[in-house]
Amino acid sequence: MEDLTARRAAFRRLHESGCFVIPNPWDIGTAQALAGAGFPALATTSAGFAFSRGLPDAPDALTVEEVLDHTAEIVAATGLPVNADFQAGYADDAEGVARNVARCVETGVAGLSIEDARPGGGLFEIGEAAERIAAARAAIDAAGADVLLTGRAECFLTGHPEPLEEAIRRLEAYAEAGADVLYAPGIADAEQMRTIVEAAAPKPVNVLVGSDLGLRVEDLAALGVRRISVGSALSRAAWGAFLRAAQGLADDGSFAGFDGAAPFAELNELFERR
Repeated sequence: MEDLTARRAAFRRLHESGCFVIPNPWDIGTAQALAGAGFPALATTSAGFAFSRGLPDAPDALTVEEVLDHTAEIVAATGLPVNADFQAGYADDAEGVARNVARCVETGVAGLSIEDARPGGGLFEIGEAAERIAAARAAIDAAGADVLLTGRAECFLTGHPEPLEEAIRRLEAYAEAGADVLYAPGIADAEQMRTIVEAAAPKPVNVLVGSDLGLRVEDLAALGVRRISVGSALSRAAWGAFLRAAQGLADDGSFAGFDGAAPFAELNELFERR
């Protein structure tokens, strides 16, 4: 318990100033590799985990039990704080969100996120979405756990006609409902990032970088971004290398796709240290 308390306290401190990258492993090995690279915290990725199970990143692809087991596995893999990608709470109503969030807290996470995208498509109405955030907040508080709650506005990813304006409106409501961190994934424009940061202040903002936007960590830090996650990007980078190598082998018998592979000895040494 003392170690868990320390992890959660460290995670909260990371959100108080500066800017940090929270990468997204999808299994024990990638979690340990990222910890070894020196990152201060980790976050799960629903997409990366689903792909590793041969499933699409869909709200109903994984059961809440599978997600909780996976989250606990990532928490146990390293000594770092872990933020759980908990989608929309894996429940239809606020009461279900509260029950599942309580179970997620029990895995040892230092934070978790709740999004406002409906499993069937579109967004929850803003009042209902805020109630779901409030239910998650109440469950965390009832557990007596210092777990950071991230409220996610999925406007950019669901095709809302005015994503920036609607995201700001929703993030303000989620902050009022008890979210500690605010997040509108899908923003690719620096000025929109700055606008979100200014509107969310003093709450810290998470920005998703899933491709090369021509920006570096220091550029996002200058915009006031506090936390940078990469979602499924590392998983997709790994899958890209794998698929290109496999397809080259299948199509013309070429082994060229193995160029750039991590040396066997390097991987063996990485995991022997664990």
